[in-house]
Amino acid sequence: MQRLTLGSSGVSVSAVSLGTMTFGNQTGMADAHGQMDMALEAGVTFLDTAEMYPVNPVERETVGRTEEFIGAWLAGRGGRDRVEIATKVAGPSDKIRREGYDGRIIRQTIDASLKRLRTDYIDLYQLHWPVRGSYAFRQNWAYNPAKQDREKTLSHMAEVLEALAEAQKAGKIRAFGLSNESAWGTTRWIDMAERIGAPRVVSVQNEYSLLCRLYDTDMAEVAVNEDVTLLAYSPLAAGLLTGKYATGQEPEGSRAAVDKLHGGPGDLGGRRTPRAPEIVAAYHALAHEFGLDPIHMAVAFTRQRPFAAIPIIGATDRGQLEHLLKGIDLVLSDDVLRQIDRLHRAMPMPY
Repeated sequence: MQRLTLGSSGVSVSAVSLGTMTFGNQTGMADAHGQMDMALEAGVTFLDTAEMYPVNPVERETVGRTEEFIGAWLAGRGGRDRVEIATKVAGPSDKIRREGYDGRIIRQTIDASLKRLRTDYIDLYQLHWPVRGSYAFRQNWAYNPAKQDREKTLSHMAEVLEALAEAQKAGKIRAFGLSNESAWGTTRWIDMAERIGAPRVVSVQNEYSLLCRLYDTDMAEVAVNEDVTLLAYSPLAAGLLTGKYATGQEPEGSRAAVDKLHGGPGDLGGRRTPRAPEIVAAYHALAHEFGLDPIHMAVAFTRQRPFAAIPIIGATDRGQLEHLLKGIDLVLSDDVLRQIDRLHRAMPMPY
């Protein structure tokens, strides 16, 4: 497994990350530990989690449970230096804390995550959502930054960065990253860090897949010029790209089915649109034309962008993860990449 360095941090991680957001809800303790064992054996050492996990749904009663699962695995297996752990402080949420985070809260949440993870350091600490707002998760269709207060935002950034600088100096975190962030936000965090001597942004965790390529323009330019690594979540578009929802079916235990069981719409966070099945079918046809597994093709595409990118793969059970791991070293030909771009232009993002 290839390894990459997160931005300018010196933190080396596997070129694929294991996402853990189902651990503690759809995925039980034994299966979660089995998945981490499988990933480690395949060379995937980079684990991504968050204080708000598990999701689908997010509940106050389960906040932090995924970190606890990882902590129990670390305590049982030992060898903390064999893995890299990324976690996140939750943004504004009625299920966790409405105010999101500031310097005071960051100090508390880092310590709480360390306790749940049963470790004395976090390799990458991320801000799950900007407190000022975000266009992620289909909010781009009605995004309105007009009410943002620039000076308030910059003051908030300085306060948070001071807390992160303290944590880094104390050895509690190694590097700092963002999530669901914009080009403007990313550059302002970088500028403020340089101004006050705080940790520099080394990564941004945004959605990215064959079906969601908002990152390709302004964010890609920022990433290349500022040495920021993309941690691409939902590289399979929450399961759409597997084809399991192709004819409207919802397999038992799938994300859509579980969401409906909890009273949700089952629309995969707004991804299940009328156009989506046709576009998924086109990518599947392309994969079959070249003798590729469409799931492996989708993940490989994310790894071969003209900017540093690490796909976060996730599975609800070991069988799904086993299939994903079989294709983690796939390298797509230039011809396949050209055909993907042709399809993207003819059939742009469906959601």
